[in-house]
Amino acid sequence: MANKYYRELNEVDSPRGITSPLTGPALGRREFFKLTGAGVTGMFLSSALKTDAAAKTAAAPNLINRARNCIFILMTGAPSHADTFDLKVGSWTPSDFNPTSYNGTMFPQGLMPNLAEQLNKFAIVRSMRAPALVHPLQQTWAQIARSPSSALGKVAPNLGSVVASEFESKRTANQKLPGFISLNTGGNVVGAGYFNGLYSPFDVTAAPAGLGSLANADGQVKFEARYEALKALDSRLRVNSPIGDDATTMGSFYDRGKSMMYDPAVDAVFKFTTEEQQRYGNNGFGNSCLVARNAVKSNQGARFIQIQMGGWDHHQDIYAKSETPNQTVPGLYNQCTMLDNGLSSLLTDLAASSGVNGGTLLDETLVVWMGEFGRTTGPLTNQDGRDHFFQHFACFAGGGVVGGKIIGKTTDTGSSTIEAGWSANRPAQYEDVAATIYSALGIDYTTVRNDDPFGRGFEYVPFASQGYWQPINDLFVRTSTPSRSPISPRGGGRRIG
Repeated sequence: MANKYYRELNEVDSPRGITSPLTGPALGRREFFKLTGAGVTGMFLSSALKTDAAAKTAAAPNLINRARNCIFILMTGAPSHADTFDLKVGSWTPSDFNPTSYNGTMFPQGLMPNLAEQLNKFAIVRSMRAPALVHPLQQTWAQIARSPSSALGKVAPNLGSVVASEFESKRTANQKLPGFISLNTGGNVVGAGYFNGLYSPFDVTAAPAGLGSLANADGQVKFEARYEALKALDSRLRVNSPIGDDATTMGSFYDRGKSMMYDPAVDAVFKFTTEEQQRYGNNGFGNSCLVARNAVKSNQGARFIQIQMGGWDHHQDIYAKSETPNQTVPGLYNQCTMLDNGLSSLLTDLAASSGVNGGTLLDETLVVWMGEFGRTTGPLTNQDGRDHFFQHFACFAGGGVVGGKIIGKTTDTGSSTIEAGWSANRPAQYEDVAATIYSALGIDYTTVRNDDPFGRGFEYVPFASQGYWQPINDLFVRTSTPSRSPISPRGGGRRIG
């Protein structure tokens, strides 16, 4: 079986180490591109997976189904887990981090004082492990739940597009917002892939004045007249178009875009006050958190909101409090202050807002934040920074998540997982995070669609139906069976989607 070709994910402690060309977690930048260029390896891997998959029995989905919305925050650049959500204190730790124990959970109170007060609202998965250490590759992988280099990875939709598609049939006539909104990305967001363009991210930049595109410069009267003239010319080509699906999709874009214009409820989603802006941090990330709050609070049809927060690539001067001449990204203090203000305000406001089903809006909204991988542990490098590393974290709040929970335990420096802390008894992966999001929203993560352009069958989470990847449903229960220690292989390593 293919399992014998995979080593346990947790065995690789060195970010530069190479174990096997088939062991995802051991792949650095050069090794990854060597592997993807080797066709014979791909053929071997494909046959090995088929053999191993045949030995697995179908896994029935285990759905939590408590969330109506998801806010997904991708911290691009890879934040240092051992300095933040898996804090490890050593001679390198600045004293003003003020490491503080909260019911046994060590947290950098000095870096993120507001989130420190809200540890009871979110759970931390410390047993995350990345398959490779290439920023664009892993950022995409986190958004599509499969290797971008695989055949279906090249056409795979964003998780948000899947969510938008699944909830489309539940939209009501007064819900005008797209199902998938992306914020603060600068256009760097994975789109709808081969899915209908209707499920593409509505990618916008948040600002207090809102979106100017929701009104026409020449006024509503002239706009309406022009739109009616356009419909008279080509409306017959927009529905069941004889020139193909693209024209039909464009017609859907026109109709949905038109419905958003001159709608006070939609306009209000993208606006916020100066006081709110200051409370959320007065920056692009905080503004995005404000719009995300407004979007789920409005119940206008946006079910998945992705926020990008860059600036975590701290190869040098990670503890710098002000920019140095050679510094290309802000230091950790700056980043954590932005995260602390924006995210803590978001959680506070969601918890204080009424939901649709009787609880709070936080009860109905799963909030996830994570990077694409972690950073080296222990003392800093000779550039006073931290380099790329496989171990990292993911945090979850709302949507039924039990706050204050810690999933997984790592070594004294945070270099590797020693207790998985959840039912799969292995380090968690991007695919598991995706399955968790789907499960919380009541979406069958084992779904296989037969509409992909290759005719292979598009799986929402590759190999989930065989049980290889699964939701971290331990996040949603107050007690769980402790994981075995040390980590057991139990089913082998990474499956490439």
